[in-house]
Amino acid sequence: MKEKLSKLIDLKTIVTLLLTLVFCILVIFKIEIPEFFIEIYRLLIVFYFGTQCQKLSDKINKEE
Repeated sequence: MKEKLSKLIDLKTIVTLLLTLVFCILVIFKIEIPEFFIEIYRLLIVFYFGTQCQKLSDKINKEE
């Protein structure tokens, strides 16, 4: 459990969660979202989930 928590709290996770929080606040309060923020957020989400998929794929391949 501690290992999973320590892996969760790394820089990319913190940045992803913070940007997601900001995005949600902007949407909830119906504030216009700047185009550059949307692009940065999109790239970050793709990178974050891409690395998570790669880690899962590596783990599966290692077990085989």
